[in-house]
Amino acid sequence: MVKIRLTRMGAHKKPFYRIIVADSRARRDGPFVEIIGTYDPKKEPSEIKVDLERAKHWIGQGAQPTDTVTKLLKRAGM
Repeated sequence: MVKIRLTRMGAHKKPFYRIIVADSRARRDGPFVEIIGTYDPKKEPSEIKVDLERAKHWIGQGAQPTDTVTKLLKRAGM
């Protein structure tokens, strides 16, 4: 199954996340299919950048977003 989830980037105690499309069996920071956005929780207010067209495309193809990504997509306007 394909999932839309977060992968962690950034330095120690300075997290930065990419919103990716990946196989559910792949590890968190492992191989992915496509990067569809970013999430920076350290900025005030937190910064969310998502390509909503690509997210809709992947959800239409059957990709399942995780709970956290679902909340981020709602906050981004989807």
